[in-house]
Amino acid sequence: MKIAVFAVLVTILAFGCSSVVIKPADFSWPIESVMKVDSKGVIHDERYSFSVNVKELLFLETQDSINVAKTTVHVIRDIRGYYYFTSTKFKNIYVLEQTDGGFKVAAKIAVSPNGLHDPAFNQRSPYVQLINGSEPVLLLTKEGPAEGAKR
Repeated sequence: MKIAVFAVLVTILAFGCSSVVIKPADFSWPIESVMKVDSKGVIHDERYSFSVNVKELLFLETQDSINVAKTTVHVIRDIRGYYYFTSTKFKNIYVLEQTDGGFKVAAKIAVSPNGLHDPAFNQRSPYVQLINGSEPVLLLTKEGPAEGAKR
């Protein structure tokens, strides 16, 4: 009897401690959020309860983290939960992933040697679509432009 009770307790503990994975999940935002950077370097979107200080990201691209106020940042989240950031004059798309209390750069995708002039993101699952004025549209993944990515 003691062995049976012990076996049941061990089984309950084993199942109670195992991690549960719930799939599929879709983390995507249907359209981009376009946010102005405040004087402290923070962007905020009430729709997604989202805010982050983007000074370091702006410094990566512009080498300036002081004159950031009123810069417009475009952000979208893909189906896998990665965040795509860019702005006018950026030469790259920054793909960020969540980390404890912040973000880390998961990928840097070169998209325009002269800088973007009118960037916009759209969700085209499983891709993120980058539109830049009259230039060809790019379909992006975390790894970079998708095969045959210009549309």
